[in-house]
Amino acid sequence: MLTSVDTDLLRVLADPLRLQIVTLLAEETLCSTHLIEETGARQTNLSNHLKVLREAGVVDTEPCGRFTYYRLKPDVIASLAGQFADLAKTARVTAENNVKRSCP
Repeated sequence: MLTSVDTDLLRVLADPLRLQIVTLLAEETLCSTHLIEETGARQTNLSNHLKVLREAGVVDTEPCGRFTYYRLKPDVIASLAGQFADLAKTARVTAENNVKRSCP
């Protein structure tokens, strides 16, 4: 049983600032001003990271006057977590059944 994990999404979330943004957005919907205050990132740097998160489908945007609010899409994170859960399940079965390939 082969299990795959979304490597593109892993690359997106592997960046420390993007992971910090995702963690903050898990707790509340925030605008870029809030995210700058919370992360200490510069506006241009933060905007670039938010663009990556948007293009990866990790966050949704909501315009509000001259501000844009960002909201985490929990289904995307849940899907990735499910992929890891499947991988862990496969590893458990492999360990329990002592599955190993013999050496030539």
